[in-house]
Amino acid sequence: MADFFQNGSVATLHRLGERSAQDLELELTKWSDESPMALVIPTLYSELDGPALSDIVDQVAQIPYLSQVIIGLDAAGPEDFAHALRFFDRLSVPTRILWNDGPGLSAIDAELARYDLAPPAPGKGRNVWYCLGYFLAAGRAEVLALHDADILTYSRDIPARLFYPLVHPGFEYAFSKGYYARVGDGRLNGRASRLLVTPLLRALRYTLGPSPYLDYLDSFRYPLAGEMAMRDDVVRAIRIPSDWGLEIGILSEVYRQYSTQRVCQIDLAHHYDHKHQAPSPDDPEAGLHKMSIDISKAIYRKLAVQGAVLSTEVFRTLKAAYYRSALDLVDWYHHDAVLNGLQQDRHGEEQVVEMFSGALMTAGEQFLSNPMETPFMPSWSRVVSAVPDILERLAAAVEADNAAL
Repeated sequence: MADFFQNGSVATLHRLGERSAQDLELELTKWSDESPMALVIPTLYSELDGPALSDIVDQVAQIPYLSQVIIGLDAAGPEDFAHALRFFDRLSVPTRILWNDGPGLSAIDAELARYDLAPPAPGKGRNVWYCLGYFLAAGRAEVLALHDADILTYSRDIPARLFYPLVHPGFEYAFSKGYYARVGDGRLNGRASRLLVTPLLRALRYTLGPSPYLDYLDSFRYPLAGEMAMRDDVVRAIRIPSDWGLEIGILSEVYRQYSTQRVCQIDLAHHYDHKHQAPSPDDPEAGLHKMSIDISKAIYRKLAVQGAVLSTEVFRTLKAAYYRSALDLVDWYHHDAVLNGLQQDRHGEEQVVEMFSGALMTAGEQFLSNPMETPFMPSWSRVVSAVPDILERLAAAVEADNAAL
């Protein structure tokens, strides 16, 4: 059984029993007229042949309360898109595929570029951003849940538990974030969260002093989880990063816009596994190395906005504090793994910590050399202000692409 401890500045909704997905779905179906729900799944075309997505689609097809499913499809040509239409045809609820490389969305992207509002580069952030815009344009739902397409341990519990606190008529949450134990194939996973984000946040407190923002981020048990849900007013208001800082960036934007009383995290699964990023210690543009730089910069930018003074000396101190904190966590996670009969490559974990400590400095250097960098894509409220009919045109483009083949 899970613990029931509440810590930090956001509510934690635990998994204290074995309530079935079907039981949750009965209530969600009852509330779906008042709070219609849409599910967003961003994916690369290659995931259609991966080990996870087909099972995810089979399970989503059984969910009774959804008003719409939105698929964001990246890296797909015309034949790939035609295959994707057939692949997702088994879904019984209205389903639309955003063909990010197709003619409709390419034209929308070119139009937004004229106003300097287009996402800077392809990637998950851009994919999610257009899915959020289409969610608003379609107008079929008031609550959106988002999860990845590579979850190997997927169950209908995941969307049900994400939606539940946002649509329950007695709750007042605007945003929910999933968490879980990253355990798979007999080993402890989740290195970016365990060995980068947690010790970095604590080292930043040692270095810069108390910060409600850092306390807020450290309240999340798995801050890099890609599973979350939000109400439509959140979707309109937030800006999101285009790089690996996506999940941290969304948490930061929610913190900027909403009281922490309207934010919760929810235990989604006993175990969770998906594909893993390679460390890439010699390539700062790939894998965990690139991810750690982008995540660190996302946190630095937010701290600077709040008035923190960051300098080369601060980053040197931060690196030392981080390194000591991270090595302590390597010890603790090793003990946890041994107790639970899990594998853990202690040497490999310390090598990852060394790579992360260098990435903190690289991120700091990049931040100091380009403090005016704007990695956030604009909120959809701003886009609509600049191009008033953009949502109607986005909806029309998606319909045209989906009807063309």
